[in-house]
Amino acid sequence: MKLRDKEIRERLQCFTGTQMYHYIPILGTRFTDGLKYLSDVAGCHWLITDTSVMAKGLKHRSKWVTIDFKRLSEEKQDFTGYEARIVYSDGNDNILETQWYRATDFPLDELRLFFVNDTLMLPSEY
Repeated sequence: MKLRDKEIRERLQCFTGTQMYHYIPILGTRFTDGLKYLSDVAGCHWLITDTSVMAKGLKHRSKWVTIDFKRLSEEKQDFTGYEARIVYSDGNDNILETQWYRATDFPLDELRLFFVNDTLMLPSEY
């Protein structure tokens, strides 16, 4: 059973730091307990993989990558044909890349992640 948006958000706030790093061996990326929890309850392993691949590819442009997932409003979906987007920036509002998704089953409307030193994490885990 998947948790509702509000429940997931509340539980994500409980993650500060991490007890253990989890790995994507083929990419050499670490991710934190908070993201492990999120991927398990939301079934969004794809999100960790996609954002890791993109952020690793942007390391030469910025050592710090901020990742913002946003579900588009229905009006924008109808206009653009996309359901969601992920914006990668340097944390200072300089957009490095944007990824568009025609469909997503991700339960949250918005989510921010950080990618630093080959580690993907929630902002509260930094």
